[in-house]
Amino acid sequence: MTQFSVTPNPDDPGLTRNIEGIDQDGAPVAVSVVEERPLTIYLNRQEIVTVMTIRDRPEQLAVGYLLNQNMLAGDDEITGIDYDEEVETVVVRTARTTDHEELLRRKTLTSGCAQGTMFGDLMDRFDSVILDKNYSIRTSWIYSLSKKINTQPSLYLKAGAIHGCVLCERDEPLVYMEDVGRHNAIDKIAGFMFLEGWKPEGKMFYTTGRLTSEMVIKAVQMQIPVLISRSGFTAWGVDLARRAGLTLIGRARGSRFVALSGAERIIYDADARDVAAEGGRHQRKSARADSASD
Repeated sequence: MTQFSVTPNPDDPGLTRNIEGIDQDGAPVAVSVVEERPLTIYLNRQEIVTVMTIRDRPEQLAVGYLLNQNMLAGDDEITGIDYDEEVETVVVRTARTTDHEELLRRKTLTSGCAQGTMFGDLMDRFDSVILDKNYSIRTSWIYSLSKKINTQPSLYLKAGAIHGCVLCERDEPLVYMEDVGRHNAIDKIAGFMFLEGWKPEGKMFYTTGRLTSEMVIKAVQMQIPVLISRSGFTAWGVDLARRAGLTLIGRARGSRFVALSGAERIIYDADARDVAAEGGRHQRKSARADSASD
């Protein structure tokens, strides 16, 4: 695999637009802002959920969302994916007949921007996943990934108000997705992996958003043993990571990071004193304050 097989496209005219306003001195300004739109996801004939998204990869988002909600199985045959931009819907069709009416009655809105949704039986699968205990991560990879990802052209650097999630292997970032919700970004990667036949072995996640319970649950369900973030943690996210044996590394900025779960996987092969500080332009919002990361 090569570095950055998929990256954000900040020059896509459909993802941002300029809006005029005034600055702190009352002077006129034009600001590039991210477009946020609803997208309703169907599984066969059944409406599942409406999410707020930038809609740059609707097919992958829909498939990943359904996988991470246990509505699609890893061996399901997808017979078609129909996206209609005008009516703001995407329909995923499978060879297997599906009915999730009972599951849809039991849902939980999750924290964060562009609220996500979790359905009632997620923890059943969560507790059955066994993550690779032999996987290890080197501190040199963390430092290298932080630099490569943070300096990659992105919607955040152009307009802000966005989160990114990156599928990585060793010190190579492979698939970089962005969206208004971190949960959407990770779902896009799940959909990409399913549709392209990529396996989780040897992979880890890097995200710009907080390490919440939802992010931990999705990483575990995808059988990814390491989750790294530039931002901070929630207590339940840490509790679930420890319960699953997930390595959870947060506040990874420049030469610094904190591991609150799975520290036994970390190999300290680099001296933090040799890592250069981040330049101001590439310090994402999560580097300024944990409270401002959403």
